Amino acid sequence: MPRFTPRQLVLLVLLTVVWGLNWPIMKVGVAHFPPLTFRMVAMWLAVPVLAAVLWQQQAPWTVPRAAWSRLAALTLTNMLFWHCLMILAIPLLSSGRAAILGYTMPIFSAVLGAFCFGDRLAGRAWGGVVAAALGVVLLLWHETAAMGSRPVGVGLMLAAAAGWALGTQLLRRTSMPVPLMTLSFWMVLITAVVLTVLSVLLERERWVWPDSTALATILYNGPLAIGFAQVTWFFLARTLPPVASTLSVMLIPVIGVFSGAWWLGEVLHWQDWTAVGLMVVAIASVLWPARSR
Repeated sequence: MPRFTPRQLVLLVLLTVVWGLNWPIMKVGVAHFPPLTFRMVAMWLAVPVLAAVLWQQQAPWTVPRAAWSRLAALTLTNMLFWHCLMILAIPLLSSGRAAILGYTMPIFSAVLGAFCFGDRLAGRAWGGVVAAALGVVLLLWHETAAMGSRPVGVGLMLAAAAGWALGTQLLRRTSMPVPLMTLSFWMVLITAVVLTVLSVLLERERWVWPDSTALATILYNGPLAIGFAQVTWFFLARTLPPVASTLSVMLIPVIGVFSGAWWLGEVLHWQDWTAVGLMVVAIASVLWPARSR
């Protein structure tokens, strides 16, 4: 298992907090604004943030034509599947449980890596996968009956998680002739364009000027949850083995569950607290340094 550098650990903590708190924030946001339009506006707000960083780093702005197909595959799996399906599922589920279903991604990723890409996982990595899976089961304990009446939301979120898992594997393995910042800029820009088309086609009649609550949630999502956090995730996914980068963010749904309980009044049970311990085990399986030989 890899050793995390201090920079990776700091970025991981910031990413965990920003994305964990974002689940109840998105739930509030889509209650005040059409979901695809909500994500589209946030995505366009992230574009100038990424452009400013790209300019400051003096990185190239263009992607060679030979790499366009690879860029399209990475954007489709890492961005379009996730952002479109996830934001459509959130109005159908509680914020905490939506986060839990979304973060079945590490389980999908580990299985895909082992059976489709030939990854050889250490024993404690498989232990982390099992702990994460048990944690998800416990956190969904009281939602099974409710989810039975909302199969569309569950299916959308699981499909989003599976797509993201595939994207994480591809991101690690795909060679691109441009820096990470250039890749991130184009992936976010393409996603913003596609979301704009979808929101015009599907939500145009529901467009309204955002109220103060919707505006605040959009501003959090644009510069922070997409502009900062998305680039941070791409950095971790490309510099760490897939199982390490995915299992190490398993605290995000826990923060989503407890922040949703505190902010939105969602009820917690003993299963939630037990799941926290299992998520800590999953995180420790990749963060705890290996014993030197």
